[in-house]
Amino acid sequence: METTLCTSCWPACQHNPQLRRFTAFTTKRGELSSGSDGKKSTGMIGRRCALISSLSLASRIALGFAGDGLAVTQGLLAGRIPGLSDPDENGWRTYRRPDDKSGGHGVGWSPIIPYSFKVPEGWEEVPVSIADLGGTEIDLRFANSKEGRLFVIVAPVQRFADIEGEAQLEKIGPPDKVISAFGPEVIGENVEDKVLSTQVVEHSGRTYYQFELEPPHVLITATAAGNRLYLFNVTGSGLQWKRHYKDLKQIADSFRVI
Repeated sequence: METTLCTSCWPACQHNPQLRRFTAFTTKRGELSSGSDGKKSTGMIGRRCALISSLSLASRIALGFAGDGLAVTQGLLAGRIPGLSDPDENGWRTYRRPDDKSGGHGVGWSPIIPYSFKVPEGWEEVPVSIADLGGTEIDLRFANSKEGRLFVIVAPVQRFADIEGEAQLEKIGPPDKVISAFGPEVIGENVEDKVLSTQVVEHSGRTYYQFELEPPHVLITATAAGNRLYLFNVTGSGLQWKRHYKDLKQIADSFRVI
């Protein structure tokens, strides 16, 4: 039987084998309806594809996975401009977000204030996918297949708090309010009773909230600058967490907005 892909969610279907299989199945089951003009309607399939896409990607975006086969970078430069320094004496590299790096978010907003962090040798930048849920606010991903993953969310502060002018983390709220509001952005579920530790630190006059969450294991560093909130997230599987916790913690602690 001929397989019909829905036009309403194309090209998402073409990049996602699960959606292609689902669309083919529903087509075979005769779930395409006919309109008054005799043409087949794809509205139902489009809605179902959108639902399955949301469900299948929600858990992956929560811990920093890019969808399989969904490596569509945001703009010509996003996610691909070199920003890593040479290794230092300990083999660690410093990443600094290039000033002219593009992004798929922040249209009409001021330029993103550069940020930096350190990673051990072997960590590499990976593409950010526009097909990810929240992908337009994920600015960067790094990963090491043996050690873990990290990603940076850069979101408009006014999406969370009515703040005029320069955003400050203290104006958004205390640590417990911030992690309750923004934790689900990272792990995809309520963070209640998952916060193992909280620290408030200051670097160059800027406040940072640092959190450690129990499984799914994740270290979150939050701060605000310009008119954006920055969420720096470092995570790993259970075995990665056990073997490389010291390095993952050092990565999380190194995050700075310049």
